[in-house]
Amino acid sequence: MSSEQSAIPNVNVSLETHLILALEPLLPITDTALSTQLAQYLSGPEGIIPYNILLSVSRWSRSPAGSSALRACSLPLDPNSYLMISLLAGTTTSPDRKFGLYEPQEPEQLAAQTKRERKAITTIINGVFSVIGSGAAAWIGSERTNWRQEWRILFALFVAVVVAISETVLYIIWQSRSSSAKTTKMRRLIRAKKEDKENSDHLNTNTTNEEAHHNGLRLRVQTKSTT
Repeated sequence: MSSEQSAIPNVNVSLETHLILALEPLLPITDTALSTQLAQYLSGPEGIIPYNILLSVSRWSRSPAGSSALRACSLPLDPNSYLMISLLAGTTTSPDRKFGLYEPQEPEQLAAQTKRERKAITTIINGVFSVIGSGAAAWIGSERTNWRQEWRILFALFVAVVVAISETVLYIIWQSRSSSAKTTKMRRLIRAKKEDKENSDHLNTNTTNEEAHHNGLRLRVQTKSTT
């Protein structure tokens, strides 16, 4: 039971109008614990209800006692209306949480990323052709060695494997250098943004100090002229 409860997501769901209308008739017919929890959130000002309470309602409605209680109401209620897919329809998950703003990449970064992807695909295709070409060349070149077919096949496979390993190593080296260069560029960009922000704050501080100094001089001049 504990493992089942730990699998339940600890999130809230927005308490929409249709959800309130669906849950209010359950207050007098559900068990005491569930009815107390429902009343607490239905009358609360937060406008949210935990997901696990809705899950408990759904499980109760599918139990024999819950189905009988729903059908025994003065206006019979449909147990299918309390399935999770019905309860969660039209609601918002975690409306009380603040998620970070999405910051789209700059067009230059997108263009550079597309260029790197195309270059990587081209490198992989060239490597595949190199492996196939080297194997075919080894097979054709061994034709005059009077080797048996089995030895020629093994020789061609050996050459292809060696070329494939070398191409893989070269691709890994190229990929690592590309990643390190990208990381260095991002660090420089972050550092430049930080320096620009510090310079902007410094300029704003200097401007404020200059304005305060001019205002002080103006007040002194006005005071002297008044006296």
